[in-house]
Amino acid sequence: MANRYKNTKITKDPTGTRVYKPTVYPKIPIKNSDLIITPKEGERLETLAATHYGDTSLWWIIAAANNLGKGTMKLTPGERIRIPRDIQSINKDLKAEEYV
Repeated sequence: MANRYKNTKITKDPTGTRVYKPTVYPKIPIKNSDLIITPKEGERLETLAATHYGDTSLWWIIAAANNLGKGTMKLTPGERIRIPRDIQSINKDLKAEEYV
């Protein structure tokens, strides 16, 4: 199972406390290969990730592609949700991003 935090840099501050640098997620452009779905009652980002990617930890790809804010896991039935299909290039772009 992929871990979306594996690219997060960890450093220590002057007191020795671990500090996690923020992960910079790539922009996810619209592609012809994207799937557009309408979620059903009770569907969540992680269930869509499990269905379409076989990995619940990739929910952030769907969130980023749809500009969903932090803390949004539950979806509204009837809204259109874009499911990017080219997750290999998205993960490659994640690894290539610089950290601040």
